[in-house]
Amino acid sequence: MKLLTSLRWAATASLLAAAPLFAQATTVLERWEEDRTQVFTSDEVTMAELQWLARPLVVFADTPNDPRFQQQMDRLATGLEDLAERDVIIITDTDPAAESEWRMELRPRGYMMALVGKDGRVALRKPAPWSVRELSRSIDKMPLRQQEIADRRALGQ
Repeated sequence: MKLLTSLRWAATASLLAAAPLFAQATTVLERWEEDRTQVFTSDEVTMAELQWLARPLVVFADTPNDPRFQQQMDRLATGLEDLAERDVIIITDTDPAAESEWRMELRPRGYMMALVGKDGRVALRKPAPWSVRELSRSIDKMPLRQQEIADRRALGQ
């Protein structure tokens, strides 16, 4: 299990390293629309470009080797489609020295997960990993999400 997790993180890291090259060809939103299950780094995405379009789920740690960070990412990996259905974009930030916009705004201390609503307000901050089920329930209670569900029902989707 540990080896599988290490291999998965090695593959993810190599993909993330190539992401800036890919980002030149398309915007983050275009890439996210093509595949809503992919994970972005905090240096790729700004808060302003996501407002009213997506719910950022930002996972912070001081290093990608933090066990809580790895546990959270493993938990998210099991339910990416559920999160995509709720317009969640996953953003990671594991470099405190980079002082990203996300880190400056949300001020994490070590590991932290933060869910930001489409309106740009912080909806949830957690110092421990959460399951996709817990996140989905929290999102489904948000007023804007309730409206999205009602609109889909009205359209018969």
